[in-house]
Amino acid sequence: MKNTITRVAIVCLIWFCGLSAFAQNRTFTRQDTLRGSITPERAWWDLTYYHLSVQVNPADSTIKGMNTIQYKVLEPKQVMQIDMQQPMTINKVIQDGKSLTFKRDGNAYFVQLAADQKPGSVNKVDVYFGGKPTVSTNPPWTGGITWKKDSKGNPFIANSNQGSGASMWWPCKDHMYDEPDSMLISVRVPEHLMDVSNGRLRGVEQHNDRTKTYHWFVDNPINNYGVNISIADYAHFSEKYQGEKGVLDCNYYVLKENLDKAKVQFKDAGRMLQAFEHWFGPYPFYEDGYKLVEVPYLGMEHQSAVTYGNGYENGYRGRDLSGSGWGLKFDFIIIHESGHEWFANNITNKDVADMWIHESFTNYSENLFLDYHFGKQASSEYVIGTRQNIKNDRPIIGVYGVNKSGSGDMYYKGGNMLHTLRQIVDNDEKWRGILRGLNKDFYHQTVTTQQVEDYLSQHVGRDLKPFFDQYLRDVRIPKLEYQVNGKKLNYRWSNVVPGFDMPVKVFVDGKEQWLEPTTEWKEWKTRKKNPVVKVSPDFYVEAAVVKK
Repeated sequence: MKNTITRVAIVCLIWFCGLSAFAQNRTFTRQDTLRGSITPERAWWDLTYYHLSVQVNPADSTIKGMNTIQYKVLEPKQVMQIDMQQPMTINKVIQDGKSLTFKRDGNAYFVQLAADQKPGSVNKVDVYFGGKPTVSTNPPWTGGITWKKDSKGNPFIANSNQGSGASMWWPCKDHMYDEPDSMLISVRVPEHLMDVSNGRLRGVEQHNDRTKTYHWFVDNPINNYGVNISIADYAHFSEKYQGEKGVLDCNYYVLKENLDKAKVQFKDAGRMLQAFEHWFGPYPFYEDGYKLVEVPYLGMEHQSAVTYGNGYENGYRGRDLSGSGWGLKFDFIIIHESGHEWFANNITNKDVADMWIHESFTNYSENLFLDYHFGKQASSEYVIGTRQNIKNDRPIIGVYGVNKSGSGDMYYKGGNMLHTLRQIVDNDEKWRGILRGLNKDFYHQTVTTQQVEDYLSQHVGRDLKPFFDQYLRDVRIPKLEYQVNGKKLNYRWSNVVPGFDMPVKVFVDGKEQWLEPTTEWKEWKTRKKNPVVKVSPDFYVEAAVVKK
């Protein structure tokens, strides 16, 4: 065997240099810091409530309005950062009837408050804004507003701005760490159209200029990118779901021409609720109801108003992303985007660098949906099939403080990481309890990777730091090296971070056997000479026979 200390030192050097090189691939700017960090001008006040009032004009693709920002003073500071991205502009800011002065630094406005900000007090500012927001060139992957028309020529409009930021179209505290406790969204549109936003419809106001205002109230904390407007000549239908917390109101808004198709396809919503309430606990927003809303792009996880554009067919636009066949048993957008109600909207990352908390768990929810409705083998075949999409190009965790997420592997690799962790737990009821516990203990909270890691380590009953270092912070696939020599099976982990000690299930001549490899060689005596050894495919690892 080679010298252990030397080998570990080399591994450490490669690992940390690799992470450093990744971070240095991108030059970050002051604007990145203003957008992605908790600046001093954000830290002193706690957001409590928004009333966003906007008028949408499809004729010239403009938006104007006012956002009332209510906040609690934590420290006696006088400068507040409010975010509004170009080409939109903030026109004025009012507090206590007085206009306030402000300075613009790129996409951040620094407002000078006139009144003393006393700790513990609850104050508000009215922020007036307007302009022609950025048009999304490839929604939902590029942020902005999508302005389309339906087959009858009616406007068909929606926003999508995850990553890019809600401040692309409305002024807000555009950082994930702070959410309002509740929110009123008032959207004024031409009278022949309807707006569907988050929460419950409180009322519709008719105006003399042939417009209407739809008032939607959100009775729960909501992240910025989850706030949405969806505007069209909608048809509406609804149902009641008997859930864990009682009756859940489910409402569906679709283009009139698609009503019949939607009544069939949207049956997946009830099946989704059955599966996810089983695995994750009660739907997190009973007070606000659940909605599916048709939009002119693929879809997004807007809280309590999940948007849909998957063409009323199963799979991902009719394709099975796993190649296993199981991906065509459900409508990908309904299942995946609704899974975000638990992981993204209920449990929300504080920093975009930790977006794996949203996407890894929600990717994993797809195979739990299959597990609930089609069985464990179906779910395993599906998640294993998605490995063909893993790139291992860079770490799943991004760069903190600059609004930079990690690799897209947070989806498929993240899902396989959690599927692997399920195997380690080796007790499905315990695993289910852990997933439900996450949603209960972090209910309506913003969290960090460290909090999630610590929670899982505690409840799995094992130090999972090396496990997460390997799958979240490294790009290598663990490799189980082994030698078979008569009745001796020697084995170890290679291609791993220091201290990696994940247990693994293997089959020795077809019989299940758990091994506890480390980076040092271990020996296990077999019953028969030269048995055939296979690693369980449910572990996202590689295996290699080492020559004697």
